[in-house]
Amino acid sequence: MLRKFLIALSLLALPSLAQAADITGTAKVRDGDSVVIGNTRIRLGGIDAPSSDQLCLNTNTERWTCGIAARDELAKYTEGKNWVCHTRAIDRRGRTVARCEVGGEDIQKWLVRSGWALAYTRVSHDYEPDEAAAREAKAGMWQGAFIAPWDWRVRNKKTTILGATKPPEGAHAVLLASASGPVAPSPDCTIKGNVNTAGECIYHQPTSRWYTQIKMKISKGTRWFCSVEEAEAAGCRETKR
Repeated sequence: MLRKFLIALSLLALPSLAQAADITGTAKVRDGDSVVIGNTRIRLGGIDAPSSDQLCLNTNTERWTCGIAARDELAKYTEGKNWVCHTRAIDRRGRTVARCEVGGEDIQKWLVRSGWALAYTRVSHDYEPDEAAAREAKAGMWQGAFIAPWDWRVRNKKTTILGATKPPEGAHAVLLASASGPVAPSPDCTIKGNVNTAGECIYHQPTSRWYTQIKMKISKGTRWFCSVEEAEAAGCRETKR
């Protein structure tokens, strides 16, 4: 009986997730809604940002890598700043779901209001006013046309297109494509980009010796480009072979 009592007492003493210690420090941005602080993988709660290989259309109905833009804008905005994340749960992928502040600012609120993420209303309505403000200002993704991140992950030809721009004919074909999928997102976007062992981004035109050997897969850091200018603007150099 005494042993059972001591076990029960120790369980009561364990902190709940709501009372868990805050996670603090500088963060490595992995995606528009996920970061790593120390050894802890964090999913920013209450929002959903485009995946790194998601494509959107801009005001001129041209494709652009909005997922990469969301990631890069978050990294640039928070560079060198201290994060304080309040744990809310652990998701099915083992990530800590948290509300985070950067320099005292609600970073989820900033992402949604800047148009780099949407309010994830399946779990929270906290950021709906910020999404409305971003939509009104045509900020970030709202400048053109896009698919909600949660719909893009299970997309099909009937998936709803959002944004300020009236989708042109054929928009679904572009928006349903992936910037790093095995098939080029359009006939005009056939330049392959990959990362070599030295961490350099290299682009390969169809005439490149290694072109056919490069397998397009986001986990390997590959992506499609529509022009040499786009590849070089992303920090890539042409292969030497």
